[in-house]
Amino acid sequence: MPGVSVRGLSYEARRQLAVNLTRVLSLCRPVLDAYIIEYFTDDLWGTLPCSWQEALDGLTPPQLATLLLEVPRAGEVVRYRSVWPLTLLALKSTARALAFTRMPGFQTPSEFLENPSQSSRLTAPFRKHVRPKKQHEIRRLGELVKKLSDVTACTQVVDVGSGQGHLSRFMSLGLGLKVKSIEGDQRLVGRAQHLDRELLQTLEKEDRRNPQGVQASPRRSPHHVVRWVDPTALCEELLLPLEDAPCSGARVLLTGLHACGDLSVALLRHFSCPEVAALALVGCCYMKLSDPGGYPLSQWVAALPGCQLSYRLREGACHALEEYAERLRDQAPGLRTHCYRAALEMAIRVARPELRRPGVQGIPRAHEVKIEQYVRCGLQRVGLDPQLPLDAAVLRAQQAQENRVVAFFSLALLLAPLVETLILLDRLLYIQEQGFHAELLPIFSPELSPRNLVLVATKQPLGQAFSVLETEDG
Repeated sequence: MPGVSVRGLSYEARRQLAVNLTRVLSLCRPVLDAYIIEYFTDDLWGTLPCSWQEALDGLTPPQLATLLLEVPRAGEVVRYRSVWPLTLLALKSTARALAFTRMPGFQTPSEFLENPSQSSRLTAPFRKHVRPKKQHEIRRLGELVKKLSDVTACTQVVDVGSGQGHLSRFMSLGLGLKVKSIEGDQRLVGRAQHLDRELLQTLEKEDRRNPQGVQASPRRSPHHVVRWVDPTALCEELLLPLEDAPCSGARVLLTGLHACGDLSVALLRHFSCPEVAALALVGCCYMKLSDPGGYPLSQWVAALPGCQLSYRLREGACHALEEYAERLRDQAPGLRTHCYRAALEMAIRVARPELRRPGVQGIPRAHEVKIEQYVRCGLQRVGLDPQLPLDAAVLRAQQAQENRVVAFFSLALLLAPLVETLILLDRLLYIQEQGFHAELLPIFSPELSPRNLVLVATKQPLGQAFSVLETEDG
């Protein structure tokens, strides 16, 4: 998948990219700001240029994956059934050209070929209680953190927002790093400590079975701390050395695996502290960023016209383009629920005009029921009379537009990576404006982990040593 590689961009080129992104996003606001559940209430199809409607109308989901999102099946030949307008083709090219590339720069054999539930790159004790997606993430980020710690001479790693401690556990007991694990939820910390003890017992049993393989230094579990991190204030716990730190004090490497919303902002702001030597951050949940406060962070982006990103734009940036393209290629029956939910929204507005976009508890196997049954069930779930009169002809006409609804959603999804690129670019520039060094690396397989870009920041330039971070361990 084409895109921009941050490593090839100078500081000025990064600033120019931010200018280009804000301009394009400003032009695309009608699509990006739209809620797909308002497809019928706001006549979203009618907001598209007529030439775009003609190009997209009648396309099946697999055709949308191939022609619009440009994610064809392996070996599939891309053939347009008609001549597309230059404006739509230009938008497709621009969306690809301005978004950060999300494909790792190295080829790795799939670690799940032998067993889709077990990474062949992790030993069995570290896979226990860990889902395949998380196995991939903790291995890749853990190995990068180990290399980054080595090249920056850090004495300890602080894993912020550590949850059940899977990453911390792998870094400490698997890679031998000294790790402090910070999590605000006491229940998760208790679970993490239980899993620590369980893993230690397993590793000790393996040592007794294989004395020759026992490591020289004693194993140490992560040091767990229960603490909420305030993005607007200094958290000294992040900077305090572990008990056996050298007299000169700790050199800290901060990391966060899918640090949610403002937690990513907290790590970025703590990076300027003298105790922190390096940062490896994978963010997520951009819609949870404080507004203002969480974005924009850099002076450059904050001064650009059109830099503001609504909740809808930030929420859209969290969608998984690769996963959705697969659903399109497979013509997943669940795609129908876009249309069903939009029809329900129309029925809600007719019954109670002031009720807009209410949350609707999931309707089991919604794609298997008739549209009228779905709408009546939805009305009941938002506190309205499920026996309200419904026009069967209108519902049939709405269902007939099912592929149009999917096409509009796919168009918004095509543009969503531009929003994520601007958010991450703002963070890079924020670090650089302070005189530090920052890069972005696609670290996870995007099919397994859609938020796969890790921001790596250091106080001193790494030069050629940075290339070590881009390689895959053998």
